[in-house]
Amino acid sequence: MELKFSKVERKGPITIITLSRPEVYNALHTDAHFELQKVFDDFAADPAQWVAIVTGAGDKAFCAGNDLKWQAAGGKRGWDKGGFAGLTARFDCDKPIIAAVNGVAMGGGFEIALACDLIIASENATFALPEPRVGLAALAGGLHRLPRQIGLKRAMGMILTARHVSAKESFELGFVNEVVPQGEALAGALRWAEMITKNSPMSIRASKQTIRKGLAVSLEQAIEEQREYPAVKAMVASQDYIEGPKAFSEKRPPNWVGK
Repeated sequence: MELKFSKVERKGPITIITLSRPEVYNALHTDAHFELQKVFDDFAADPAQWVAIVTGAGDKAFCAGNDLKWQAAGGKRGWDKGGFAGLTARFDCDKPIIAAVNGVAMGGGFEIALACDLIIASENATFALPEPRVGLAALAGGLHRLPRQIGLKRAMGMILTARHVSAKESFELGFVNEVVPQGEALAGALRWAEMITKNSPMSIRASKQTIRKGLAVSLEQAIEEQREYPAVKAMVASQDYIEGPKAFSEKRPPNWVGK
C-alpha cells in the first residue's frame, strides 16, 4: 500500500510509524485513519516486529488531533475498527507501542499517546484535551484513559478546564515516562524500545496482556485467571520459555525467537 499520510521504517524488530501531515501539525482526517489502520494491522501481524514507536513529522507537533478544518469544509468523518489513527480502539495488540511526542499532542493526538504503553516526550511537548473549547468531547478514549492513568481529580482538572500541560508537568502527573531535550523524542523512544527488545517478546506480550486483562477485573480474579490468558499460554508453550532459563544457566545472552 502506498502511504500518503504516514511513513513506516523498520529497525530490526522495531517499527517506527510517523504521522506525516506536517502542514496541519499532523492532524488526521478520515483517509489518514484508514491508512493508519492498515499500518498498525501490518505491525501487529508481522512476527518479526516486536515493538512500535509512533511519532510526528517535523519538530512542532506529534499530532494536533482531528483535522477540524477538513471537518468544517464538509470532509467526511470516521475511522475503522482500530479507532482514531487506527490505534485508540485497538485492544487486541499485545506488542508494546511507544509514543515519541515531539511537540503538541492535542485532542485526538493526546488520545493516541494515551493509547500507547509508554510516552517519551521532548521538552517542548504540550498535552491537552481541548475538545470542550470547540463544542466536542474527547470520545476517542481520552475521557476514560486519562482518569485511569493519573487518577480522577487530576484528570478532571485537565479535562474540565481543557488546559494545556507541559512536558514537565506531564511527567509529574505520571502519564509521561521520560522527558528528553527538544529534538530527541524519537531517540529516547528508540532507547526504550531497544531495552524492551532485550527481553523475550513472548514474555513482553504475556505481561502486557495480563496487565490489560487484569485491570478489568478484581485482583483476586486476575490472579486466578492469568494462566488462562492466551498470551500467557503462548509464552509457556514457546521456545523462548525454554531458551531463557537455559541461557541463564549457561551464562550467555539468550537468543530470543519470539515463538
